[in-house]
Amino acid sequence: MLGGAAAHAQIAAPDPLTPKLQTDPRNPPRFQQFTRPQQAPLAPLPTFTRAPSGAGDTGFDSTNSRKVNAKKPKPKPKTGTDAQVAAAKLPAPLVISPYQKPASPAANAAFASAPGEPAVPEIGPIRKKPTRRKAHTEPDDPYAALGVRAGGFTLLPAVELIGGYDTNPAHATGGKGAKLYTVAPELLAQSNWSRHEIKAELRGSYAGYNPDATPTLSRPNVNAKVDGRVDVTRDTRVDLGSRLRVGTDNPGSPNLEADLAKLPIFTTVGGNAGLGHRFNRFDVSIKGDAERTAYQDSSFTDGTSASNKDRNYNQYSGALRGGYELTPGVTPFVEVGADTRVHDLNADISGYQRDSKGVTGKLGSTFELSRLLAGEVALGYTRRNYEDPRLSQLSGLIGNASLVWTVNALTTAKLTASSTVGESTIAGVSGVLYRDAGLQVDHSFRRWLIGSVKLGIGLDTYKGADVVFGIDPICGCVVTTPGGGDRQDKRYSFGLGLTYKLNRTVQVKGEFRQEWLRSNVANTDYSASIFLLGLRVQQ
Repeated sequence: MLGGAAAHAQIAAPDPLTPKLQTDPRNPPRFQQFTRPQQAPLAPLPTFTRAPSGAGDTGFDSTNSRKVNAKKPKPKPKTGTDAQVAAAKLPAPLVISPYQKPASPAANAAFASAPGEPAVPEIGPIRKKPTRRKAHTEPDDPYAALGVRAGGFTLLPAVELIGGYDTNPAHATGGKGAKLYTVAPELLAQSNWSRHEIKAELRGSYAGYNPDATPTLSRPNVNAKVDGRVDVTRDTRVDLGSRLRVGTDNPGSPNLEADLAKLPIFTTVGGNAGLGHRFNRFDVSIKGDAERTAYQDSSFTDGTSASNKDRNYNQYSGALRGGYELTPGVTPFVEVGADTRVHDLNADISGYQRDSKGVTGKLGSTFELSRLLAGEVALGYTRRNYEDPRLSQLSGLIGNASLVWTVNALTTAKLTASSTVGESTIAGVSGVLYRDAGLQVDHSFRRWLIGSVKLGIGLDTYKGADVVFGIDPICGCVVTTPGGGDRQDKRYSFGLGLTYKLNRTVQVKGEFRQEWLRSNVANTDYSASIFLLGLRVQQ
């Protein structure tokens, strides 16, 4: 029965792990030798590939690098001995993941840094050093001048040759027309330093007329300035500047004498120095300025001459300015300045003492909004008192602006405004308050064809009461302001221009300009039409 039960248990439990009993009566019962059951071979381990640099958790690869196909065809088993077949069934070598530390020197060699590269950390993906992009050496405008590199400076030289006709170059009532020519060289310079800065604008011209009138209207015009900045620290700077102005009074100006053989030339030389510091968003600066203006002697048609030393003067001024960066690119500011003018002679040819002192205050803001709007706009008030009690105080509203607005990719608008207080030689006139404003809109019909529209307005106020401005050549009577008061000359201008860019070096330019003057003094109004055609050569 025990043997039958054992046999029944052996039949009922065919589990290979259950030991089998031997039933030979000649031998005592014992377990059979344990044998390991045959197991299926393990499946090959998965092959991991290195994650490319720039891949995120979602699996998207933004590097556009070459992909490695992880699915490789299974190798066909080779025929041969059992050992060779068993070796062929072994799993493929494990590829180390970039997120694991290699376990052998051979694997570590695959992660070694290139010569000159920083050491690669033990964890984290291998990131190839990005290729450094070359700086854009050419401007966005394919017809813009590239300039000349000279050490740490970029130079932009150019010259314009212009010819045309002016229907009234003398700016007089019933004036005669004349042909004109202009030669206008210029040089722009900009430093390319990581710290400090120097920039220069040197512009000059000479205008000639044929046939020439009396007085001769041919005259030079030079406007040059050099500005610099020294970065003492990250927040402290030193501002430096110098300027040169050479020119004449405008034809038709009441400051000019009668019977002149040529227009007297004046020269103005000035310089300034200032210190600025930035306290977080608040910027404060102080500046001092000195300027010298000197006039050439007047030459008359009869061969005589007269000195203009009574018009020569020195000006000393100072200004304090504070601004706060309201938002990135917008910085409102307040500026207060004072100046004094000292003439070489205590009294002019009419016996007036013209030394004076002035005070000016301005409120404005600077703009730099994503290259769409850049510049500065300010409004203020000026007041000037003269040493001679017979000269009344000169005061009034002033405005300054230099604002460029990029309307769109094809259209650009520029607003300019300036206000200055000039000296006068007229007896009883304290000075002249010049106000000018201009608007220019450029539109690109093509990248090489630019059209321009120009609008201008100006107001010249000669401060003085019951002022005699000369003798009317028609009636021989004395010309004065009606009812006394200040003389006011209103100037208007309108212009159309077209620029054809042949290449980066040569441009052809044409312009038509119409000018008017309307005054409250009789027989001083005039109008002039100007036609210009020129060639510009730049580098």
